[in-house]
Amino acid sequence: MSSTWHILGAGSLGSLWACRLARAGKAVRLILRDPQRLAAYQAVGGLSLIEQAHSSFFAIPAEADEAHAPIHRLLVACKAYDAAPALARLAPRLAAGAELILLQNGLGSQDEVADQVPHARCIFASSTEGAFRPADWQVQFAGHGFNWLGDPLNPAPAEWFSDLEEAGIPAQWTVDILSRLWRKLALNCAINPLTVLHDCQNGGLLEHLSEVDALCAELAQLLHCCGQPQAAEGLNEEVQRVILATAANYSSMYQDVRHGRRTELHYLLGYACRAAHRHGLALVELEHLRQRLVDNLQARGLPSD
Repeated sequence: MSSTWHILGAGSLGSLWACRLARAGKAVRLILRDPQRLAAYQAVGGLSLIEQAHSSFFAIPAEADEAHAPIHRLLVACKAYDAAPALARLAPRLAAGAELILLQNGLGSQDEVADQVPHARCIFASSTEGAFRPADWQVQFAGHGFNWLGDPLNPAPAEWFSDLEEAGIPAQWTVDILSRLWRKLALNCAINPLTVLHDCQNGGLLEHLSEVDALCAELAQLLHCCGQPQAAEGLNEEVQRVILATAANYSSMYQDVRHGRRTELHYLLGYACRAAHRHGLALVELEHLRQRLVDNLQARGLPSD
């Protein structure tokens, strides 16, 4: 099996992983969405990683998704709503036994991808690392975090897992990846939508803790009903810790709205509300928050699905 890391999505996390893997001497290839993006990338010649004001350049090869070479390992680092359509296009290139690492926010997109590629192994990832792109083909490492990876259908670690340690990517293989993903979903639901509605950095939510508390209570109830009691433990306290620790940051959803981009509402708050409905739970605060956010996005002319 090829040891090449194909990376779909040259956004912040995809670029961050690509640069660190390339720096460690791993074979890396970017997959860009169309010939125009590929031409723009090739004109620059590579990715720049900025860490503590120091910039390093990596001439990582790239290709468009209609290339023909087989893919054995694919890091899927695009937005949740783009993951399944992108995999539908790439499915013919996936080799037998191909492994996909899914870095999407929220829940739901992982199952959509798995449905597209039933012959591939889908490994779920949850990341707390921070990065942003100051310009095209540049990525700024914005905050140390951690990555948890796991496969709900197969507890055995992937053979390439040691590549991450060699590349300086902090990671742990876990047999309980779904609990990690549910926990992160709850954190995002309690923080991100409110930063959009109150037009504030994360720290601005310290002035709206009664709303945060009410959301956390309902989210904990939802986690218990969905068979994730561990993800519910101390949720309110952790949400407040995250707000304090990232007080000067703008949430990913806030940044999407500010830049006129589609948000991942469907896979975050939308997924939580749909799960509550399936379980017959009436979560008034959560549903009201979703409706307020939908109204806000529609007023801005942005997609609300």
